[in-house]
Amino acid sequence: MSRFDGRVAIVTGAASGIGKEIALRLAAEGGIPVVADLNIDAAKATAEEIKGKGSDAFAVAMNVTDEAAVEKGVADVIAKYGKVDILVSNAGIQIVKPLVDFPFEDWKKLLSIHLDGAFLTTKACLKHMYAANYGRVVYMGSVHSKEASKLKAPYVTAKHGLIGLAKVLAKEGAEHNVTANVVCPGFVRTPLVDKQIPEQAKEFGITEEQVVKTIMLKDTVDGEFTTTDDVADAVLYFAAAKTNALTGQSMVVSHGWFMQ
Repeated sequence: MSRFDGRVAIVTGAASGIGKEIALRLAAEGGIPVVADLNIDAAKATAEEIKGKGSDAFAVAMNVTDEAAVEKGVADVIAKYGKVDILVSNAGIQIVKPLVDFPFEDWKKLLSIHLDGAFLTTKACLKHMYAANYGRVVYMGSVHSKEASKLKAPYVTAKHGLIGLAKVLAKEGAEHNVTANVVCPGFVRTPLVDKQIPEQAKEFGITEEQVVKTIMLKDTVDGEFTTTDDVADAVLYFAAAKTNALTGQSMVVSHGWFMQ
């Protein structure tokens, strides 16, 4: 028997990057990933790719900042499968600028996707998890849930906030057999990070290679990027939890960049 046999798992931002890797890995271990993404065509493509490997998968359009869209996406999952066992709240963006001239609109946009998105998807799934007396919620944090970097005020704020949300859910969800955890990756070579390299090079007046070496990976033990596989290992570990033993905890996956 596989760890996730028959478990229905909504993964937000799952059409690409870390989210896609998590969906693929859940499917490989018997789970049914729901690929929830703003880009429905990309979500469908990922779902088809998973089905092509012999697993079930379902694509839903989801703007995580829109309560009605989130509720509809979750309702569609319930209509199809009758339950939702796992939520991986992974959708995110990055905007880098100095705090002194960070546009309020950008601040609000980033916080909305990371925090409102986590709240709305959690809330929509919880009533079904509570009714079933089972749920595993995993938030995609970051080393920036523990640590700060220049130019990332809203991102660092949002990622710290997810730890607070997980701790509250861990306490409220315990009696309903619902756990909550945060996985905190270091730099992963996703489209999100690739986009930041030239932006930071420009902002700091250095080469792209220097951004990678002297900013992104300088505090790792081996100068290596974290892989999507590394992150998926940690997400699946929490998603497979048998008890409340680890609920409310966060795990850093960063090649030693941040150590607790």
